[in-house]
Amino acid sequence: MCLLTGAGGRLGDAFCRAYYRNYDIVAVCRNRVPAAPSQEEWFIDPLEPWQPVPENDSRVFVVRADLRREGAAERVVDLALAKFGAVDLLVNNAAQLDPQPNGLVDGDTALDALAPQFAMNVEVPLRLATRLAQRCWLHRGDENRTRNRNIVNVSSLSGSRVYSGGQAVYSATKAALDHLTRHIAAEFAEFGVRANAVAPNSFPALVPTELVAAAIAELDTGTMTGGIFSVGDTDAPEPVTVGPGPPG
Repeated sequence: MCLLTGAGGRLGDAFCRAYYRNYDIVAVCRNRVPAAPSQEEWFIDPLEPWQPVPENDSRVFVVRADLRREGAAERVVDLALAKFGAVDLLVNNAAQLDPQPNGLVDGDTALDALAPQFAMNVEVPLRLATRLAQRCWLHRGDENRTRNRNIVNVSSLSGSRVYSGGQAVYSATKAALDHLTRHIAAEFAEFGVRANAVAPNSFPALVPTELVAAAIAELDTGTMTGGIFSVGDTDAPEPVTVGPGPPG
């Protein structure tokens, strides 16, 4: 069973469409719902609308939530556990990017962007992982190992690179998420839960979104923990070269 945040975004939608037959998915979204059959959307054959459609044998359960609101993460965890009894895979995919194209010293733009981006990109993944551990995983070590339970955090190559486009604050949150992933892996190993992160290049511009979704599924079925795995790590776009400033 998979608890997936950001399910209405490009990557969440691709994951649901590709893997809804493989997982029972609790798909958490704020506005848009994934284009996979769910309790909110289903397929009809226009030529035989009375006939059942195999694609509607869906395992996607949509939950609408603004995870930045107080108590929202706890509500999502409680709903997932009430419906399925346990969570085997947590995919922290929801993210917020508010670039500062004019740089860090453009008034208070970067300062104003820090708190909301840190809340969504770091605090929400930590809160979901912590609540799942407290309410489901903490005292089920043998079961966790048998079920190969794990967390996949969706990070970004910008967490370890310097790119143009005003990504300083976003990149800092993704760097924090990378190191948080390592700490979660170290601590959650005590009760048999793995944690990794995927760090994709820009998708779908530089790497197919489906490839990122496949990387998540591959980490779920593997045995690695504590890793940050890049996806589509090419030479484009070129990282910005940061050198010393002018003298004086």
